[in-house]
Amino acid sequence: MPSAAAGPALGLDFGTTNSVVSRADGTGASELVPFVGEHATGAVFRSALCFWLDDAVRGGVAHEAGPWAIAEYLEWPHDSRFIQSFKSVAASPLFEQATVFDKRYRFEELGRIFLARLTAHAGGALDSRPARIVVGRPVEYAGARADAALARQRYNRMFEGFGTEIHYVYEPLGAAYSYASRLTEPATILVADFGGGTSDFSIVRVAEPGAARRCVPLGSAGIGIAGDRFDYRIVDRLILPMLGKGGLYRSFDKVLEIPRSYFADFADWSRLALMRNRKTLDELGRLQRSAIEPDAIGRMIALIDNELGYPLYDAVGQVKRALSSQDHAGFRFSGAGLEIEADVSRAEFETWIAEDLARIGQTIDAALARSGVEAGAIDRVFLTGGSSLIPAIRAMFARRFGEDRLATGGELTSIAHGLALIGGEANVAEWAA
Repeated sequence: MPSAAAGPALGLDFGTTNSVVSRADGTGASELVPFVGEHATGAVFRSALCFWLDDAVRGGVAHEAGPWAIAEYLEWPHDSRFIQSFKSVAASPLFEQATVFDKRYRFEELGRIFLARLTAHAGGALDSRPARIVVGRPVEYAGARADAALARQRYNRMFEGFGTEIHYVYEPLGAAYSYASRLTEPATILVADFGGGTSDFSIVRVAEPGAARRCVPLGSAGIGIAGDRFDYRIVDRLILPMLGKGGLYRSFDKVLEIPRSYFADFADWSRLALMRNRKTLDELGRLQRSAIEPDAIGRMIALIDNELGYPLYDAVGQVKRALSSQDHAGFRFSGAGLEIEADVSRAEFETWIAEDLARIGQTIDAALARSGVEAGAIDRVFLTGGSSLIPAIRAMFARRFGEDRLATGGELTSIAHGLALIGGEANVAEWAA
C-alpha cells in the first residue's frame, strides 16, 4: 500500500479452525510465515491443542498445538485430550475454565500455550517479533450472550508479551485491505469472511492506487453462525438421533425427555472434548440407567470416553467439503460401537442450513445499512474463508449482487496478509475495532 508506513508489523489471524501469520516489512509488502517440520501444513496452523500425561514435564501434563496436536492425538487417542475451536468461548461468560486431567485452564492460558507452540513451529521466524502486532477479531463473537468486553480482556491477557504494541482489527477489514491491493481503480467493496465460528461483513471504499489513504472502512456487521454451525446441523441430523436425542428417561413416576443440553454440548466442537470429565460421565451414567433406550446413551458415553471427537469432526468436514463440489456425498463414521453410513445430498444439506443462511442474509443487510451503501452501489464482493466455498453461500451473493461482481481467493490466508499490511500503516488506530 502506498500510504505512509510505520515499519515492520505482524498480522495474526487467530481463527476458530485455523490460524495464519503474516509479516509486513514496512515497505508495503507482506509475506506469510510458513511452519516447518514433519507435520507442517504450510502457512496454515490448525487452531487445536492436545494434552497428555507425562511425568517428565513440569506439572505432569504435556501439550502440543496445530497439526502436531493432531499427530499426538492420533498416536494416543484414548490417553490424550484434544481441544479444538476454543476461540468460540472467548466471549462466553458461561466459560470459566477447561478441566484437563484435573488441571484447570482459563481461556488466556489455553491461548498462551497455543501461541508458544505456534512460535516454536515457525522455524525461528517468530523468535524476533516486531513491536507492532495486529490481531484479527470477529465483528460479533460466537456463542450465546457473547460479551465483547470479556473477550477483549481475555485477548489482552492471551497476547500479553507477544508484542509490545497490540492492535485489534475486524477480520473482514484485514481481508478487504488484502483484496484492495489487487485493485487498479476506485471501488466500493463488500468483504464477506466466513470462518469457523463467525461470519463477518465489512464495506470498504477503495481509492485509486497512489492515494494518500487507499482504504476507508464504512461499516461492518457479523453473526455467530459459520462453519461450526453448519457442522452442527450435520451432526444433529446424522449422529445425535443415534445417541438418544429426542429419547425419554424415567424420573420417579414421570417419563421425561432427555435434557437437550447434553446434545448441544456434544455437537459443539469447543465443548465436546471437555465433556470427558468425571462429573459429566457420572451424570450420563445415571441417565443411561434410567433411559428408555439405554444403548443410545451408552454410545454417547463411549464416544466421549474414547476421545473420538476428532474423527467425528473429520468425517463431518469431509462430507461438508465434498458437497461443495458434488451433488451427493457419502458420510461414514465408525467408532465405539457406532457405525454410520449415509448418503447426503447437497439439497438436503442446504435445507438443514436454510435458517442459518437466512440469518446471514439479514446480517449482510445490517452491514449495508450501517455503511449507508445500497446493494447496487457495491462494485465488488470479495468472498473469503472456508465456508465461502459452499455453493448456497455463493448463490446468495450472486442473487443479491450479480455473479459478475463476485471475487474469491486466499480463503485461508487473506486476512493475515491484510492485517500485516494494516500494521504497516502510520495510523493503525483508524482501523482498530
